[in-house]
Amino acid sequence: MKKIPIKNYIDKFKNPKLDPEQYPEKSASEEIEIKSQEIDKNLHTNITTLKKIYSIPENNDVKIHNFTIGGLHTKAALLFISTTTDVDMISDHILEPLLKNEDPEKEIGNLIEVQSFTTAQQIKDIVNGANQGNTILLVDGEEKGLIIGTSNFQSRSVEKAENEVVIKGPKEAFNEKVSTNISLIRKRIRSENLIVEQVSISKRSHNELYILYIKDLTNDKLVKNIKERVSALDIDAIQNLSLLEQYIEERPKSIFPSVLYTERPDRATSFLEDGYIVLLMNNSPASLILPATFWSFIHNPEDHYLRYIYGNFIRILRVCALFITLFASAIYVSITNFHSEMVPTDLLLAISATREKVPFPSLIEILMMEIAFELIREAGLRVPSPIGPTIGIVGALILGQAAVQANVVSPIVVIVVALSGLCSFTLSDVSMNFAIRIIRFVIILSAGLFGIYGMTAFFTVGMFYMVSLKLFGVPYLSPMSPKYLSSKDTIIRQLLKSERIRPGYLKPKDVIKKAEE
Repeated sequence: MKKIPIKNYIDKFKNPKLDPEQYPEKSASEEIEIKSQEIDKNLHTNITTLKKIYSIPENNDVKIHNFTIGGLHTKAALLFISTTTDVDMISDHILEPLLKNEDPEKEIGNLIEVQSFTTAQQIKDIVNGANQGNTILLVDGEEKGLIIGTSNFQSRSVEKAENEVVIKGPKEAFNEKVSTNISLIRKRIRSENLIVEQVSISKRSHNELYILYIKDLTNDKLVKNIKERVSALDIDAIQNLSLLEQYIEERPKSIFPSVLYTERPDRATSFLEDGYIVLLMNNSPASLILPATFWSFIHNPEDHYLRYIYGNFIRILRVCALFITLFASAIYVSITNFHSEMVPTDLLLAISATREKVPFPSLIEILMMEIAFELIREAGLRVPSPIGPTIGIVGALILGQAAVQANVVSPIVVIVVALSGLCSFTLSDVSMNFAIRIIRFVIILSAGLFGIYGMTAFFTVGMFYMVSLKLFGVPYLSPMSPKYLSSKDTIIRQLLKSERIRPGYLKPKDVIKKAEE
């Protein structure tokens, strides 16, 4: 056996780039050349080519059915993938009319009983059509094939939204079938100006992306920017929107999310009507809305479904909860370590009495309980749903009570961490929720090192950073900073009849909501 010197392994780790000679890529030029061919007049030649492309008979769910068209006495063949097509429709509305035909002068297009079909002249077109669940009809002596719409991909029915729950509002949510999702949006926007563009975004899997926007509202430069980003992708497969988001976002290393992910068609519709762009894909029970601002992640669909006073009440409550989540634990650490003079004497004595037997400084106490809370939250999400709430409640109670009785942490720390964690649940957006949770730990460390001054310095730097962010050409904190013409829907929303201005930072073609004049 030939011995390989250890130096070769060390060099391999120092230079992680793959050597093309060591890992040669298997060329697909032959298959590409076959697909670029025109459809032959000879039916047997076409069938042989398709059998080679689809590896028939090894590929079990790809079917080729040979038959003779009645009346025309012409040989023909149907190609379809049985797991993605409506087999009953093929039998009843395509095959049966062709076999029972007795008129020798009737055209094939007039025989089949389907809603839509298109013609194709290249092999790659009919292959792509079959991969999308359509049925391919090839006729002997014809240099073209028919792509017949018979797709029937399996999916869930329209159900309730799981992550964006509302009490007073529509209950429908997107599912994994893009045609259903587009239908849910078109049910709400019945306009000829709603554009649905289809773009292929992967080379091997041929995943389709659908770009939705309203033609007479959305800024053309914004649409062009998104299309350029999508067309620049050079990847083998992107199976869903969660992966696509990471490819098209402008600042992938930023802690703040730049694309809004929503599973509610009513929310996606409201953004479309303001001039935003919505992205949809198969296999994704949600949509991407861009460009998103900071306020998009803070708002909730129910803010507008409730009356003016009620909606603003829960929105102010949510903003207060955001600040409690960020600063509650950090303020406790700052006061106990650096600024005890800020606390009334009675409260300071009460805190000191509870911490008398605790062997750890307050920073370590807070960090231990915060990490434990995050672990309980993550465990509750990952276990089966019947067990999740039990772990969350029982685990937190037992862990907190045991930690206090063992004098590992003081009771007031449990209260502070529980309040901070509870307030973090008011943010429904998953991405922003993660950002706030991570920032909370950094603020706690800043408070532990420098007290109130450290918290203030970090918060100021964070605000500078947020003001500097510009995603898809839109400032992150707009319309508050910089100030744009808008309905001022930031922390406090206006009366519905007063919201007559679309967001100016999107530069829409029609700024005034004329329907509300």
